[in-house]
Amino acid sequence: MTKQQKWNFDEGVNREGTNAAKYDKKFLKETFEVEDVLPLWVADMDFRAPDALLNALKNRINHGVFGYTIAPDTYYEAIINWFKRKHQWKIEKDWIKFAPGVVPAVNFIIQTFTRPGDKIIIQEPVYYPFKSQIESNGRIVLNNELIPKERTYDIDFEDFEKKCKEDRVKLFILCSPHNPVGRVWTKDELKRMGEICLENNVLVIPDEIHCDLIFPGFKHIHFATISEKFAQNSISCIAPSKTFNIAGLKTSYVVIPNEELRKAYTTTTSNLSIRGPGIIGIEATKAVYNDCEDWLDALLVYLKANFDYLKEYFESQFEKVKVFDLEGTYLPWIDFRGLEIEPKKLDEIIKKDAKVLLDDGAMFGEKGAGFQRFNIACPRKILKEAAEKITKAIKNHLAK
Repeated sequence: MTKQQKWNFDEGVNREGTNAAKYDKKFLKETFEVEDVLPLWVADMDFRAPDALLNALKNRINHGVFGYTIAPDTYYEAIINWFKRKHQWKIEKDWIKFAPGVVPAVNFIIQTFTRPGDKIIIQEPVYYPFKSQIESNGRIVLNNELIPKERTYDIDFEDFEKKCKEDRVKLFILCSPHNPVGRVWTKDELKRMGEICLENNVLVIPDEIHCDLIFPGFKHIHFATISEKFAQNSISCIAPSKTFNIAGLKTSYVVIPNEELRKAYTTTTSNLSIRGPGIIGIEATKAVYNDCEDWLDALLVYLKANFDYLKEYFESQFEKVKVFDLEGTYLPWIDFRGLEIEPKKLDEIIKKDAKVLLDDGAMFGEKGAGFQRFNIACPRKILKEAAEKITKAIKNHLAK
């Protein structure tokens, strides 16, 4: 039996009526002014969780008591063993600190290591909560804008170094793998950015939540593994939530090798009475890291086939639509600008006419206008239906 046969990703799960943000009609109406849509927007998957995870949760639930919980050594060992085995990163138990989510972790870091008026570097187009968290805390965004190529992006190192040298630059939030452009940064790219940050006393905050969702031919390199100096100048934000589709279980954590940084982060979270993961999050983390690697291997095969389908379909239907290369994540970045449809109108056509909900590229930065971020972590039949609806709606508009 092949892994694709063992795990039936074609089956899907009906998530309506389960309070899923991705599908909740009331939420979609209030947020996007749409209801009856195929939702391929927010980054969670429409696949059933691995059996090993479900069984672990059932066993814990059957115990019947859910009191205050201390994370056991086996929780930390699951994390440590996963990263040693999969990423050749030797993490120590003391380095691991809980976070209720990666975005909250970034928020805690901003509040701990910067002051109002300080500057923080991001690389747009990028995951939009970075910018909103910086601004809501009274800090200043410095955008080291990525350079678009034919179907990929490069880093503007000259501009990056220039921005790192500005007064009051304290942090660089590194999206790795990058969401939404799909880049898996090379060691040389990471090393060059890290060295510039060291030279200018800029703390690096790698968001590595998609680190396990890497396609063949590419390898994710954790920033902190490149050198001891990089490890001491970074706080890595990680979770199994994207990898195993458990975002609702609050399983995020940060890895902080630097003792001084670790104490400062812990002071902030302790002052906010944030202590550690809950019972279900602990059991979920242990289960996925210990027993679900085969599910992930099969998932990556399915996601790659989904991407190949989407790329071939759109580029066969539209000569001027570009599906950017996807090295990591399950979130293709698609460039519709060649169709010469005004970006807001394009978004309206997809949402209102095609009745498909994607993430409008403008959310990720000004230069994202005219792009759409597509979530391909769904059964192939849903992906095909969405692609066909979008194609029909756009062609109808162009024919007018």
